[in-house]
Amino acid sequence: GVKDAINTTIINFNNEKMQISWATRELFHNENVSFFYTFGEGKHKVWKPCTTYLLDQDYNSGCLFKTEGPTLAISIRNSNGSEELFSKIFKADFYIKPSPPENVTFFWEEDTVTVSCNKPERNAQCLKLELQYKSKFNKEWQSRTTKCCSIKEQGFDPMKCYSFRIRLRRLVPFCNVVNYTSDWEAETFWMNGTLLDSCDDDVTPQSETVIVLSCSLAVLLMMLILLILLCKWQRIKMSVLPAIPDPKYPFADLFNDHNGNLQEWLDKNDHVVLQTKLEYEEPESITEAESQQEDGKNSGTPGPLEKTFTFPEAAENNDIKAAEIACLMPASNTMAPFAGFHISMNDDMYVML
Repeated sequence: GVKDAINTTIINFNNEKMQISWATRELFHNENVSFFYTFGEGKHKVWKPCTTYLLDQDYNSGCLFKTEGPTLAISIRNSNGSEELFSKIFKADFYIKPSPPENVTFFWEEDTVTVSCNKPERNAQCLKLELQYKSKFNKEWQSRTTKCCSIKEQGFDPMKCYSFRIRLRRLVPFCNVVNYTSDWEAETFWMNGTLLDSCDDDVTPQSETVIVLSCSLAVLLMMLILLILLCKWQRIKMSVLPAIPDPKYPFADLFNDHNGNLQEWLDKNDHVVLQTKLEYEEPESITEAESQQEDGKNSGTPGPLEKTFTFPEAAENNDIKAAEIACLMPASNTMAPFAGFHISMNDDMYVML
């Protein structure tokens, strides 16, 4: 019963080396076993002990040895080899795992690629060539299988980079009882017949130019937008937050001469303003007086020079100081000097300033 319950894994590497392995921890608890093998048929077998063991936590879990014929007999025994625990006879040719393809070539013609490899010397009719490819825009491999040892596929975009890998597959059940395939040949990267280091290098000069122009236009557009926003922000800022003038410039004498004393500054400036207004108005008054003197001479009627002085701007602007002196009531028959003239005034006359 134990002999029939043991499962073994048998691999014939390209009909050159054999590897037999078993689950030692599940089948032989805390016991180290020994392995024997022989090629050939007949009653008089010559058993050979294993010289190269595979280990699993210091326990023998398999054996690696050279392939010497199509028929193989194996025997698993206890540690000293006196008791047989498992035995089996099988065809080694039904457990062949092929080697990776050799001398792989790629031939490109427009959108068609032909992939070829060297044909094995033995049992080439039992092999299939499997090709897988994908572009950097696809996540899944596209697969194609044909007889050994050439495959032709079309429909490739010359503007895309593709990844390729190939392997050999053993036919089941005509040649193998287990579906063994070779390891994948080294992955290669192609674009329109040109071999690349990787698909990350898939950048053509045209695309580089497009990228540079796009980036330049984007930068210029951003600068223009920022300039427009800056101008609008300045206008908004001026309308929402107008600038507050610094009072120290138009009122320098208030802070420099009067040390910030507003009442003292107002008293001084009231006198200055009034004097400035009088000086501004005097030339006009003198001109009017001279005009009336000439009229009197022309008419031949002597009489005192009487003139009502009016300061329209002072009246219209309701200036406080002008209002205080708007009406001057001189005594009767008095002479009022003004701007170098002596004006005779009586009770019925008044002067408006």
